[in-house]
Amino acid sequence: MRTRRSTLTPLLSVLPLLVACGDTSGPDDGAADTMAELPRALTAVESELVSASNAFGFDLLREVLAREERPNVVLSPLSASIALGMTLNGADGDTYDAMQETLGYGGMEQGEINTAYQDLTRLLVELDPAVDFRVANSLWADEGFPFETSFVETVSEAFDASARTLDLQAPATLDEINGWVEEETNGYIPRLLDEIGSDLVMFLINAIYFESTWSTRFDEADTQPAPFRTAGGEAVQVQLMNMRDPDVAFGVGEGFTAVDLPYGGQAYGMLVLLPTEGASARELASGLTAADLASLEASMGERELSRLALPRFRLAYGTELNAALEAMGMGVAFDESAADFSRMSPEARLFIDQVRQKAFIEVDEAGTRAAAATSVGVGVTSLPPEFVVDRPFVFLLRERLSGTVLFAGVVGDPTAEE
Repeated sequence: MRTRRSTLTPLLSVLPLLVACGDTSGPDDGAADTMAELPRALTAVESELVSASNAFGFDLLREVLAREERPNVVLSPLSASIALGMTLNGADGDTYDAMQETLGYGGMEQGEINTAYQDLTRLLVELDPAVDFRVANSLWADEGFPFETSFVETVSEAFDASARTLDLQAPATLDEINGWVEEETNGYIPRLLDEIGSDLVMFLINAIYFESTWSTRFDEADTQPAPFRTAGGEAVQVQLMNMRDPDVAFGVGEGFTAVDLPYGGQAYGMLVLLPTEGASARELASGLTAADLASLEASMGERELSRLALPRFRLAYGTELNAALEAMGMGVAFDESAADFSRMSPEARLFIDQVRQKAFIEVDEAGTRAAAATSVGVGVTSLPPEFVVDRPFVFLLRERLSGTVLFAGVVGDPTAEE
């Protein structure tokens, strides 16, 4: 084993990718069958895992927004929780307890968590033939380092992770890891890592890729340039997609209105939350909870709008999540003198060096035609309202039948691609 500086450090790397409506020829060019229910009921542990992942995701979004000055933020709660869930298998003692509490796993046993991730992931990936949703995990271990065989085998089996042993300091390793990332994200994130530190002995990487077409598409002929008022008050020109007289799932919350735009067979959808005039999208996103999402979904019902308008946008986002996770209670996992990852390797003191996430999202007019959203009764006004997204907004891309949030973000300036 090579001589290193005093501390051996595993890097946890989280990589989500979203491509929403990026092409008129999606995974299935025909109209998709409407999906009203899951092919099987979620187990109690799976339901608990979904709730935990969503609650963790809203907490993470809140902490990232508190530290982020850039106008746009895109995160994947599911991707972060999967990557941290893999790492949890190597934690012990106070480190395990802190990670379990931060991730919201409550009293779930490690085996239950692993099984629920595996089964839920397979369910989501195979759910809708009109949606291309992929999840890939990998473990990259430095050759010669004494990792527990049981840890590597558990992560490989429970998370369907490809496990590779190689010289992390070899010049070709950086390109090999980035090449895996590029392949699993369909080329949208060609470079996750810029360098590999000399103390790093393991990478745990999760990649999520989503691509689908709208159930009812926007007509490109109706897209027009229009002003979008950023959070700073500046007016920027965007390409505003328009849909006339649509029937959509519509809801009203405290300080915002919302529409739910389905993809494919309507198992997946993008929930767009538009704050009232003068209110802040960041403040709205920072105050959201999993209970708020459940309450909003229960209150939404099909409604005719006179106009639906949403900006076309393409965003790339990347950030380090260390400070956010520490603030959420996971600080011991980053403490080189206190972290306990002895189930990963009992022969060395390991700690998490860095948690990173990169995301990409692209939204445009493309989509396949299918049935309307499920109807739930709401009040009706005398005239159909407009829903025009011409100011900062919040979006949640989720699997609607299980309630799993895949991506969450705030768009403050659709013209700022990074």
